[in-house]
Amino acid sequence: MSQLSTKTINEIVINILRDIMDLEEKAIITEEFKDITNNDMHIIEAIGMQEPKSMSAVAACQKVTVGTLTIAINNLVKKGYVNRQRGAKDRRVVLISLTKKGEAAYLHHEAFHKKVTKQLTDILEEQEIEVLFKAMTKLEEYLKELV
Repeated sequence: MSQLSTKTINEIVINILRDIMDLEEKAIITEEFKDITNNDMHIIEAIGMQEPKSMSAVAACQKVTVGTLTIAINNLVKKGYVNRQRGAKDRRVVLISLTKKGEAAYLHHEAFHKKVTKQLTDILEEQEIEVLFKAMTKLEEYLKELV
C-alpha cells in the first residue's frame, strides 16, 4: 500500500470516529437526558435491560476498573438512572440495574443506533454493504486482538 493510501485511510478513520462521537452526543443528549454524558449513556447501554448485572461484569464490558465504574454509577444513582443492590446469595456482590428513567435512556440510545444504521444501509448498494460488513468485521477482530 502506498504512503498516500495509508495516510488517507488514517485520516478517514479518525474523521469517522470523531464524527460518530459528535453525532452521538448531539442526538443522545437531548433535553430529557441533558444531565448525563455520552460515557454515562454507554454505561447505561452496558447495564442493559435484562436482569441486574454485577459491577465487575459491567466494568469488564467497559474495560475500566470497578473503582472507576463506581464513580460513574454513584452519579447515575443520584440522577435516578441506576439502582444498586447487594446480591441475595453473596452480599459482597453489588448488582446494578436500570430504573424506568434509565430504561428510557437505554431505548433512546438504541433508537439512535438503529436510525444511523438504517440511514447508512439506505445509501449503500447491497454489494457495498457486504464489502463494508466484511471490512468492519476484520477491523473489529483486529482491534480485539490489540485490547
